Amino acid sequence: MTTPDEQAARLDDAIADLLALRPRVMGAAPWQLAEYYGTEDEANWAPPEVLAHVEEMLPFWLGEIERILEGPASSPVPFGRVATDAVRIGIIGRDRTLPLRELFARVAADGARLSARIRELDGADLAREGLHPRLGVLTVAECLERFVTSHVEDHVRQLEEILAARGA
Repeated sequence: MTTPDEQAARLDDAIADLLALRPRVMGAAPWQLAEYYGTEDEANWAPPEVLAHVEEMLPFWLGEIERILEGPASSPVPFGRVATDAVRIGIIGRDRTLPLRELFARVAADGARLSARIRELDGADLAREGLHPRLGVLTVAECLERFVTSHVEDHVRQLEEILAARGA
């Protein structure tokens, strides 16, 4: 299991990598909004949808981790959502129309906030369990890996692929 500092450092690196793409993303604008941004394949998203998703998911998963940490330790705490969550889809739909500079600023702020909170966790916190509606019992450490760090890393690669396809 990785330590909180290692997990936070990976998140910091992923956020930095995403923010480093800002000049290329903005330089290749305007971006046509994706026709589908709900439960369809995220591979069809353009940068506005990717950034809107990252900026909505960072505070969401921080809140869900806090839910687990504040819940009873005697049994896994219900948490999370599935891709069809109407609020998730609604926020992406709303925020994908924001200026790209605002989306990048929100990702930077929320990434820093989440990273700082991860560094405050200890081994007992990382071992706390939540009950996801689809995936079942997961520890906080597993949540951080699956829903935060590796997820942001995946979206950095996605943005790089979108830019490469556009020749930007």
